Amino acid sequence: MTTVVVVGGGISGLAAAHALATGPNPPRITVLEGSPRLGGKLAGDVLEGVPVDLGAESVLARRPEAVDLIKAVGLGDDIVHPATTSAGLWIGDRIRAIPPTVMGVPVDAAATADVLGASAAEAVAHEAELPAPALTEDVAIGRFVAERMGPAVTDKLIDPLLGGVYAGRAEEISLAAAVPELYAKLHTAPSLLAATAELREAGQRRAGQPVFAGIVGGVNRLISGLEKDLTAKGVEISRQLAVRRITRTAHGFALEAGPVPAPTLVTADAVIVAVPATPASRMLSELVPAASAELATIDYASMAIVTLAVRKRDWPAAATGSGFLVPSVEGRTIKASTYSHAKWQWSRDAGKDLAVLRASVGRLGEEYVLQRSDEELVELATADLRRAVGLQAPVVGSLVTRWGGGLPQYAVGHLDRVDRVEAAVAAVPGLAVCGAAYRGVGIAACVASGGKAATRVQDHLNALETMAP
Repeated sequence: MTTVVVVGGGISGLAAAHALATGPNPPRITVLEGSPRLGGKLAGDVLEGVPVDLGAESVLARRPEAVDLIKAVGLGDDIVHPATTSAGLWIGDRIRAIPPTVMGVPVDAAATADVLGASAAEAVAHEAELPAPALTEDVAIGRFVAERMGPAVTDKLIDPLLGGVYAGRAEEISLAAAVPELYAKLHTAPSLLAATAELREAGQRRAGQPVFAGIVGGVNRLISGLEKDLTAKGVEISRQLAVRRITRTAHGFALEAGPVPAPTLVTADAVIVAVPATPASRMLSELVPAASAELATIDYASMAIVTLAVRKRDWPAAATGSGFLVPSVEGRTIKASTYSHAKWQWSRDAGKDLAVLRASVGRLGEEYVLQRSDEELVELATADLRRAVGLQAPVVGSLVTRWGGGLPQYAVGHLDRVDRVEAAVAAVPGLAVCGAAYRGVGIAACVASGGKAATRVQDHLNALETMAP
């Protein structure tokens, strides 16, 4: 029987292992995870008796990959959708409604006046009078939009929306990688406003279809569901066994893992590398130096999630919707807050007399904020919530979860870089890479990345068996 080693037990690696294990003629599969637990940035805990997600809390429902995987591991009956998704923007002295946008790029100039101010809204309207964008190469979305619509759009709309996804800076994030459908439209659209309006219209045709989905008890349950399913299918999973080096052998690959003084050696016919760009670069340095060099250039942002519990009776009546985002120009500590008890009915029910909410802290270049103690981060988050929504009562419980180097940054030219990585890896038969560092940071994108890697490896294994005597 052929063998495959999946390096990395996050959602991408587990999705790759699942695709291999459930496909035709499955190989013998081993998953090697360097940390004590599986799941990567998907994690959960219990706060004052209420289940909570400590990382991602939802999946994109308009893509099939994540939802299909949830169903495949037996959690289909627990799929739920947000009770509300009406987030706001904390600008100045109050929470303001987010106007219609495509990832922060306005659709209707008049609707931006409350957020941007009258003069900035006029600048948005005048964008349609500029020469057509006619993009021929990738650009930074923040800079491009600021040049056409004014800096207020980047500062107060694009920055907070993209900050929630990448914890990065809009002035540095690739338009082609972050909003590919808008980038494609701008090749032929007469204006940026025309492109966003067309995309908005296409989105309205899907009205009634949920954008996001979750799992009762937390989306982190997908990891335990995957582990149970993979174990039942005979997949071997090893924790606390970090791979340091991968080399080619006459018959496949050799992986060196564990401590240097007493390494564990593993051999395989094929390997899927499903770890972040930095460790992937190190372990591929000898095997695929060109890919290693490209991966080493991908930057990562660190952030933290501060999860809080308060009495429902103390929750401010004025704090409505699912939460709010915070532009970095506002100078606040938190960059977003989600009212989990309002967004998810299961959280509201599980909390009984407690309301659970969470705040995100940290952007690219703000690692100094995360050097504060847990207690300080809780105090800073609650102070911001006091100013934003009038939360006066003390918190009943708190959890601080730090994600050091948690979010890859898609800089200008990112997709070209990924093309070069994948081309270099493709020159090594039996090797594949997957994960958030490549073509999407969301769970659905990571599942798709894992599935693509599994297909590549399975094709190689099929070829091996065809050539076998």
